[in-house]
Amino acid sequence: MFAARREAMIRQDIEGRGVRDVRVLQAMREIPRELFVPESIQKLAYEDRPLPIGEGQTISQPYVVAYMTETLQLKGEEKVLEIGTGSGYQAAVLSKTSKEVSTIEIREGLAEKAMVRLKQLGYGNVWVKRADGYFGWPEKGPFDAIMITAAANHIPPPLLKQLKEGGRLILPLGSTVYYQTLVRVTKRGEKFDQERLIDVRFVPMTGEAEKQK
Repeated sequence: MFAARREAMIRQDIEGRGVRDVRVLQAMREIPRELFVPESIQKLAYEDRPLPIGEGQTISQPYVVAYMTETLQLKGEEKVLEIGTGSGYQAAVLSKTSKEVSTIEIREGLAEKAMVRLKQLGYGNVWVKRADGYFGWPEKGPFDAIMITAAANHIPPPLLKQLKEGGRLILPLGSTVYYQTLVRVTKRGEKFDQERLIDVRFVPMTGEAEKQK
C-alpha cells in the first residue's frame, strides 16, 4: 500500500515538479516516510504537505525535502550538517545522497526519538546531537554542505565558519512568522554568494537564533 503511494507521490509531486537528480529520486523511493510520522497519521505520509510530528514541529512536505536536497548538489562523498533533525526524515534522505550526516535537534524528545529511529532503520552514517544548531557542530566540520530546516531571519555566523571553500548552505530566510525564501549560500573565499530560490514556510528556528534578531 505505502510503496504504491510513495511511487505515485514521486512521479506526481517530485519528478512532476522538476526534481531531476537521480540520487535524490532514488533516496525518496527507498525511504519509508510513513515510519517518520506518528502512527495515527501514517495514512497521510505520501500527501505532498507537511505533517505534525509533536512538540509543535512538522516534517517538511516531500517536494521541499527533495528540492532542498537537490539544491545542495551532492555527489555522494560529502560531509553534511543538518540543523533541525525533527523526526529524522530529511537526515535519512541526506544519508543516501552523501557520505556522512551530522544532524542537530534542539528539542530533547525529538532528538532522542530520531536517534533511535535512524539507528533502528539502519542509517549508520548519521550522527544525531541534541543541541542548539545555531552554533553548528565544529568537531564534525568543516562541512561540504549545510541545511537548515527551520526559518531564520539571518544566517548564523558560526555555520558560515564551518562551511568548506566552495561549500553550499541552504536555509529558509526571512520572516519567522509568515513566509520565507529558500536561499542557497556558496562560499567563495571570503565572500558568500547568495541565490534566492523558491518561497516556503517553515517553523521558526529557536534558541540563540531568536536572541540574535
